[in-house]
Amino acid sequence: MAQNKTTETNASVGDFLNAVKDETKRTDSFKLVGLFESITGSPAKLWGPSIVGFGSYHYKYESGREGEAPLVAFSPRAAALTVYFSSSFDQREELLSQLGKYKTEKGCIYIKRLSDVNLDVLEELIIKQIEHTQQLYN
Repeated sequence: MAQNKTTETNASVGDFLNAVKDETKRTDSFKLVGLFESITGSPAKLWGPSIVGFGSYHYKYESGREGEAPLVAFSPRAAALTVYFSSSFDQREELLSQLGKYKTEKGCIYIKRLSDVNLDVLEELIIKQIEHTQQLYN
């Protein structure tokens, strides 16, 4: 069976984020680290070359494929900050309607800058995502 490409690494999250060229995106990324750490109680870890994850869980699919994944995560991509969410969890659509300016595709939410969104709503989305993942995999 193929190995997962996105695994936890020992690389420095600070070094990774400090290398983000766009100053606003870099500043927003550090703010997201603080938000995610305060919600999860877990330190930021780099997963693969570009995903900042918090906590972890073990998954096993019916196909037999299994592995570890971050409980919640984001990545400062070139076009936007990408926050990784499931495509369906309690109150997702209701909360997204209150979030502010964002785009979405599948489960991901793309945010140009944190000033475009309601951080209280983002916090609630993160909490709901954690609850959803824990219900599925614990």
